[in-house]
Amino acid sequence: MNFSKIYALALRHLYLISNSLPRIIDLIYWPTVQIFLWGFISKFFTLNSDYYSNTVGIILTAAILYDFLFRVSISFNMMFLEEIWSRNFTNLFIAPIKINEIITSLTLTAILRAMIGLVPAAILAIPLFGVSVFKLGFPLLFLLLSLYLFGITLGLLVTSGLLRFGPSFENIAWASLFFLAPLGCIYYPIEILPTSLQYVAKSLPLVHIFEEMRNILVNNTVNYFDIIKSISLSIVYFILGVIIFYVSYFGAKDRGTLINMGE
Repeated sequence: MNFSKIYALALRHLYLISNSLPRIIDLIYWPTVQIFLWGFISKFFTLNSDYYSNTVGIILTAAILYDFLFRVSISFNMMFLEEIWSRNFTNLFIAPIKINEIITSLTLTAILRAMIGLVPAAILAIPLFGVSVFKLGFPLLFLLLSLYLFGITLGLLVTSGLLRFGPSFENIAWASLFFLAPLGCIYYPIEILPTSLQYVAKSLPLVHIFEEMRNILVNNTVNYFDIIKSISLSIVYFILGVIIFYVSYFGAKDRGTLINMGE
């Protein structure tokens, strides 16, 4: 693996972001809107529900963590799609760059794009709603790590679909996370789901992440076993995502469809 090539690929996307005000605004706008939206919804729940003693804090913290996952996944997909839209996709694979170098550069750049949107939104939530995601303490780092790995996995699966089915698969990039959101138990405990779906939900790292988030905020305790389980599941899915990406890439290469990706 050539780190100078990874750095060059990542730097290319960073230059693209830093020199485009609309892209910067887009990265900051949606997380901020999410914070405002769920902040006011949570305040309404506080006045009309006794389920949580701190409804605003729990729901808004969940919204911030979910948005981080969403931004990581979408950032990975967007950088891949921009190669297709700019008709640079073929050039990318003609260049002496390995697949693992492309994946690494996209993975590293995705976290930077996600943080550009997350940090301002998280900071705004403190004075506006009195909610700080940093109250999760040290476990927050592990929860973000698990979300990051799973977000990259979803990005890999979507790009694998783009390699296999072409640009027609693009719409899935926008909908991928919404498919999993109901099973992720982001805003409600897993007990809400039917028993049959609970077994499916437990196979996803999202359930363990958000259940532990609520456990920390409601009970002021930390269950590191659930955190380790979420990270372990995320790693398994990440490895599976990399394998699927390689299979899709070599399949597209054998069929000769790579050259038509930018058309």
